[in-house]
Amino acid sequence: MPIEKKTHFSIWYFVLAMVILMAFQTYFLADQVGQIPYNEFKILLKANKLSDIVIYEDLISGKVKAGEIEGLVSSDTIKQVGKGKGDRSFITARVQDPDLIKDLESVGVKFTGKLENKLVKFFTNWILPILFFVVVWGFLMRRMGGASGGLMSIGKSKAKVYMEKDINIKFDDVAGIDEAKEELKEVIEFLKFPQKFQRLGGKIPKGVLLVGAPGTGKTLLAKAVAGEAGVPFFSMSGSDFVEMFVGVGAARVRDLFTQAQQKAPCIIFVDELDAIGKARGINPMGGHDEREQTLNQLLVEMDGFNTEKGVIIMAATNRPEILDPALLRPGRFDRHVMIDKPDVQGREAILKVHSKGVTLAPEMDLKVIAARTPGFVGADLANIVNEAALLAARKDKKEVDMKDFDEAIDRVIAGLEKKNRRMNEKEKEIVAYHEAGHAIVAETLPNADPVHKVSIIPRGIGALGYTQQLPTEDRYLMTKGELLDRMSVLLGGRIAEELHFQEISTGAQNDLLRATDIAERMVREYGMSDLGVITFEKERRPLFLETGLGYDTGRSISEETARSIDQEVRKIIDQARGIAGQILKEHLSQLSALAQRLLEKEVVEGEELREILAKSG
Repeated sequence: MPIEKKTHFSIWYFVLAMVILMAFQTYFLADQVGQIPYNEFKILLKANKLSDIVIYEDLISGKVKAGEIEGLVSSDTIKQVGKGKGDRSFITARVQDPDLIKDLESVGVKFTGKLENKLVKFFTNWILPILFFVVVWGFLMRRMGGASGGLMSIGKSKAKVYMEKDINIKFDDVAGIDEAKEELKEVIEFLKFPQKFQRLGGKIPKGVLLVGAPGTGKTLLAKAVAGEAGVPFFSMSGSDFVEMFVGVGAARVRDLFTQAQQKAPCIIFVDELDAIGKARGINPMGGHDEREQTLNQLLVEMDGFNTEKGVIIMAATNRPEILDPALLRPGRFDRHVMIDKPDVQGREAILKVHSKGVTLAPEMDLKVIAARTPGFVGADLANIVNEAALLAARKDKKEVDMKDFDEAIDRVIAGLEKKNRRMNEKEKEIVAYHEAGHAIVAETLPNADPVHKVSIIPRGIGALGYTQQLPTEDRYLMTKGELLDRMSVLLGGRIAEELHFQEISTGAQNDLLRATDIAERMVREYGMSDLGVITFEKERRPLFLETGLGYDTGRSISEETARSIDQEVRKIIDQARGIAGQILKEHLSQLSALAQRLLEKEVVEGEELREILAKSG
């Protein structure tokens, strides 16, 4: 895996370099001696205060003997050579003095002559500091223009490059999406044996677009393709292209394709393509010029690069409905690979992959876990396996059993258990009857999913209890009757409160929101009302993202039509309310029995629930 070094440039680096250079000159290269005038040198010489004299071509150096020299020389000279007990070094300029040698010999001072090497002096005083500064400057420039994207490399691609030896992900590490793997095996053949397809005149596809819900394994699958093909892998997010500076995104696109051509055959992978590939003109307030320039450059590069070298572009998105049509046409992203949520067999295969390093109990049956997790994607299942392992470790177990997985699923679906949240007896009774109402309606209606567990233990954010239903099989279509039954189950909790307490609480707020959303979809989108086979939705909803912001249509409709839609929505909700109310009135004894059991145990499993309903009936 590539290691990305974090760098940060500051003007203080320059200041620090200059300080170091000055200190180097001052303390290491400059002579640490005092300078004295020549006349005072002669005075000290005649007073026999000097020793170890060295005569150079231009100067004289030596040492001032230990002792006081006050009264002999000026105060400035005393400051230069200091007032120490030991010998102090000095230098003085040499002048034309024919009596110098005689004076030296007369006082018996040891002296020598020396020729100075000017080349060494030039090197130490000039060349060495310059080399030092060049080294520091080069270091700073590398920090500024490093691979992490500094000031000098702002137009360089930020792609992480995974070489063949760095990619240890194969198709065996990807489970639950067998159809997508089969589709991409052909891409691997293109990369390994391009001549096989070119000899008949065929052209290697330029781009492969992976489309699917978040967490389904799009990025993992792209890495697995590179790992199977044994080629370099350039990975970059769509948001990495765009910066605040105009033209940077386009420059990074050009640099990315240039690098890829040099390392061909290889794979370029752009994650979250919708960050730069959003359709131009889709924003009524005006598009982002820099983003559109980046998109235009990407379109040009995809048209211009040569596929015969073996460069394939892969991209992933969960918002295909907002991508620019120019990206999706043949010649750019030729292949569209749909990665759907796994079915029960796929979930079991994914669980096996993620539980390879987990010590499972002998009685563990991953088929049961797969059946209990409909709608879960690979990331959700990996989270469940990890949560179960952590729970088992927290309890000092030697292996992970079904109870740990059961609790992990509850934590992922409903949130953490709020053990410290204490409800008073009145609130606890309201929650018990509320959840009992959901459970009884769900067990009675033919099209509703069977109940797996009923709990009045607070979990997550604001959830005082929950009723968990599990479908008996994976479903891809919903009939009008099934939607109506689902709404009836949602309204069952509110109606149970009305029947038992002759009062209602705020606990049904989320149920009402979800029921209303289903009813509005039935009228506005599905044509399941008396208004006829017509849809009132203008903009397409996200295919793989649930925003949770409620229903908001941008279509222009008349006030009369809007009133008719509201009346139809109310009619459907009243119909579901009537169904749930009729069921609960007929099962008042079961409602009370289940609520009392919940008050006693707090959690009732599906089998026990059905036993209670059978006995009370």
